[in-house]
Amino acid sequence: MEPPTIRRVVTGHDAQGRSHVVDDRDVEPITSELMPGCAFFRLWGRDERPVFPDDGAPRPAEAWYPPRNGSRFMINTVPPGEPAPAPGVDTAAALEELERRMPGALAANEPGTPGMHTTDSIDYVLVVSGEATLELDDGEQTVLRAGDVLVQNGTRHAWHNRGTEPCTIVGVAIGADRIREA
Repeated sequence: MEPPTIRRVVTGHDAQGRSHVVDDRDVEPITSELMPGCAFFRLWGRDERPVFPDDGAPRPAEAWYPPRNGSRFMINTVPPGEPAPAPGVDTAAALEELERRMPGALAANEPGTPGMHTTDSIDYVLVVSGEATLELDDGEQTVLRAGDVLVQNGTRHAWHNRGTEPCTIVGVAIGADRIREA
């Protein structure tokens, strides 16, 4: 099944400070042979706090997760079960392609604990369809279904789709400070 595209409309201000649409286009999903059935849409992001008026042009947003004062807006669709690559997939090439398209996303995942990661961000998540199981570092699991929201406060976590249909979530991540223990 081919993932859909998502239409993104962006507004900005003209030279006189009036609002207008500056961009209206489809955003193609990021997919990978390593995770068949998954589709990741990076809809918008910036690495600094916004200041208005703004012309609406995209700003630098290199890494997948936002830095302090940065933000990311994304939609992710994950099929049920644990996505696994088909036999014969060139893993090294697929990992290189994912790093190019989702810089830093895989590096945030902990080795040996599939999907477990921690980001320095507060994430606002809405489950649009299906269900997602949130797993925390102590093994606690919470099932979120369509219409449920999560405020993810920089905690160590992983997502699983243990349902019977694809799960789509919308997320906004806002970069935060983390106090590091000495």
